[in-house]
Amino acid sequence: MKKNIIVSLLLSIICVLTACTAEPTTQPLTVAPTPVITAEPTEQPISELTVHFVDVGQADAAILQCEDDTMIIDGGNVADSSLIVAYLKKLNIDNIDSMVCTHAHEDHVGGLSAPLSVMPVGAIYAPPAESDSKAYQNFKQKAVDQNTEIIHPVNYESFSLGSARVEILACPDNADNLNNTSIILKITHKNKSFLFTGDAEREEEQTLLDKGLLKSDVLKVGHHGSDTSTSYPFLREVMPEYAVISVGKGNSYGHPTEAVLSRLRDADVQVYRTDLQGDIIMKSDGDNITVTTAKNENIQTNETAAEYDEGIYIGNKNSKKFHRPDCRTLPAEKNRIEFTSRADAVNEGYSPCGNCAP
Repeated sequence: MKKNIIVSLLLSIICVLTACTAEPTTQPLTVAPTPVITAEPTEQPISELTVHFVDVGQADAAILQCEDDTMIIDGGNVADSSLIVAYLKKLNIDNIDSMVCTHAHEDHVGGLSAPLSVMPVGAIYAPPAESDSKAYQNFKQKAVDQNTEIIHPVNYESFSLGSARVEILACPDNADNLNNTSIILKITHKNKSFLFTGDAEREEEQTLLDKGLLKSDVLKVGHHGSDTSTSYPFLREVMPEYAVISVGKGNSYGHPTEAVLSRLRDADVQVYRTDLQGDIIMKSDGDNITVTTAKNENIQTNETAAEYDEGIYIGNKNSKKFHRPDCRTLPAEKNRIEFTSRADAVNEGYSPCGNCAP
């Protein structure tokens, strides 16, 4: 009897042990990996670039804004100082990130001392060639007062202006001709660009022709439209859609010259002039440029060129110049001859008036 009980216990233990060590009959549970979802990259919106070509008469001044950054390129004459400060205040600007004096002539550097006197300026750029004029020396002193060193940039140096990029294309040192020491700089804003040339003349333009960097949508015409600048080879490299001439009304230099206006017409460029249209404001969204002007007197665009090509032109029998009918320098009635197209006036040996640029 006891023997049977012991055998039964042993069999029970063996069964339990066998059950514990047996291979499982079910498959282990597997968990599928969580899928990784990658978002499509989105292009960040680009901030607007605004360029104000300020009407400072027979001088140069431009104020640029992009995002929170502000830049000023030249400041007109000393007499334009209050105008420059007032324009900055109108734009609610109380800090300038970068200031460029393209060269040391008063009509470019004179008005820069005023903003240096009333607001902080981050960086100041100027060519190495200086002037002993009171205007330039005052500019230097105001930089010292701000404890800001004037930077003489090297070619192809660049810095940012908000989402735009500023590149120095030329900064020569030529004490014999301050015009040809002008800083030439290009501002690129996504697919649009602006080229500023100071008073650079043919010799300085020539140094950049083989660099392949000049192509720009907007050209600030060199030296107020003087015949010594904006040569055909230079213009062919830039190939702008728009040109801006900063020039004084009725100036004694004859700027802009008919030669330059003719080159711009030949290149099919829309021309804007501060003597005719006052302040000129251009806005870029990176793909398009829009233009507004303070005045609309004789807007120099391709549309107006076409409008006046067939129409009435007034010739001056004495000077052999021909004018648009609304030109402020029309000759006396006894000296007038009337043409019904621009071509007729040219064929009769008459040349275009430098003021109304027919």
